[in-house]
Amino acid sequence: MGKLQSKINCSTSKYRPDDYVEEDRPAQAVQQYTPAHTGAVTSVAALTSDLCVSGGKDKTVVVYNWRSGAVLRRFVGHQHEVTKVACVFESNSFFSASRDKTVMMWELHRNSGPSQHFPGHDLVVTGLAVSPDSSQLCTGSRDNTMCKWDIETGECLRRAAISRNLVTHLCWVPAEPYVIQTSEDKTIRIWDSRELQVAHRFPVKQYIQTYCDVSQDGRYCISSSNGFGGEGCEATLWDLRQTRSRVREFKGHFQTTASCVFLPKSLGLTPVVATSSHDCMVKVWNQDSGACLVTLCLDGSGPLASLAVCDSSTLLCASFNSGIHLLRINSIKGLELQEVATF
Repeated sequence: MGKLQSKINCSTSKYRPDDYVEEDRPAQAVQQYTPAHTGAVTSVAALTSDLCVSGGKDKTVVVYNWRSGAVLRRFVGHQHEVTKVACVFESNSFFSASRDKTVMMWELHRNSGPSQHFPGHDLVVTGLAVSPDSSQLCTGSRDNTMCKWDIETGECLRRAAISRNLVTHLCWVPAEPYVIQTSEDKTIRIWDSRELQVAHRFPVKQYIQTYCDVSQDGRYCISSSNGFGGEGCEATLWDLRQTRSRVREFKGHFQTTASCVFLPKSLGLTPVVATSSHDCMVKVWNQDSGACLVTLCLDGSGPLASLAVCDSSTLLCASFNSGIHLLRINSIKGLELQEVATF
């Protein structure tokens, strides 16, 4: 368990607009746990109700007990920065993608190296999604290709290439054979994983799409946009049902919105989503109205690269400068978002 101390207030002015006014809030006690990584954390995912898995620029994959504040396992095998991690919740296996052009599968209780390799991309792997039954894996890369893999054998089952489709993120639709994909070509695609063919393209956005997530009921997806100085920087809600159209946008970040997730409905009757940005801020939004309900500024964090939902009240946020932030969501007296620990 780490020591309890007031969080140091570090300047993040280079990520903020000139007219940004900081709210005057008292310093909060933040638990300082043992760091998971030695450098920037690029991706984080919830593995179990107590554990998360993360990847970083230090080339490692880490399983961390966020409740106790301790590193459970550290996995070494990639030759370059880990770009994405992915898993099926409550499973013993998880996956990592890297700038070394490979994907690796790891077992929580395996003492040796990776249990499976998935080589085949020609450039950095930037998209990673596991099927709900843990039998197949979809990967995407800056080489314009999508691949579908048999997890047990490591065999590449399908490969599809689309010109200028530089993949940024992948997300599997629950209980469906569909995979959502975002791209630097500003397009969000729905892939049918059975034949690895594009089933639908949403209208092209104005800015690069950086991330995507799907609601647990499979009815909606959300994507986030690149941007600068408040131009772009939005998240967009899309209807996955028959209309397959844009529902609304969530605007308020000043820099690239790097991650977006649906939050558990147990937080209240109103569905909510969360976003993180290069402006060092995490925002929670009313999914139905698009209104920003709460904003938390993580001073000194640098770009906030990834969000992960652990349970109905816990959110993890990976940062470039200050590790992983443990955030607590409280809806008893109106919606509150507080930082309680870093690691």
